[in-house]
Amino acid sequence: LAAIKECLVEWNLQQNPTVILKIIQTYEAKACRHGNMLVGRTMTGKTTAWKTLQAAHSVLKKAKKPGWEKVITYIVNPKAFSLGELFGEYNLITREWTDGTLSNCMREACADEKSDLKWVLMDGPVDTLWIESMNTVLDDNKLLTLIS
Repeated sequence: LAAIKECLVEWNLQQNPTVILKIIQTYEAKACRHGNMLVGRTMTGKTTAWKTLQAAHSVLKKAKKPGWEKVITYIVNPKAFSLGELFGEYNLITREWTDGTLSNCMREACADEKSDLKWVLMDGPVDTLWIESMNTVLDDNKLLTLIS
């Protein structure tokens, strides 16, 4: 809690109890699930919640608190890409697979063997096309199933 408040003060943000609660809830959800979604209207504190949580992780890591690691983020705006560009696609003519932006982010995150936490963030409006594919990753199978 002190690390969260420290980060909010450093960024000249108010220590609003509702904001602090949302940050703690984000931490709790992240602790028990492999994938999470922060959904809400524009300007409701979603970005503040995850960025403050990320910064609090770093503060606690620097303080050498056990169990805390620095967080590295990979941020993708899913609406900036077609589905093929986002997830990757198979070319029927050349019979070759081309990785998408999200695939490249995941590959880079997995290749990094440091103990840092890696968060891949899809920061943008929710769209029925890409969210259906992401739901397959977020379920217990942890397997990306793409529509054909």
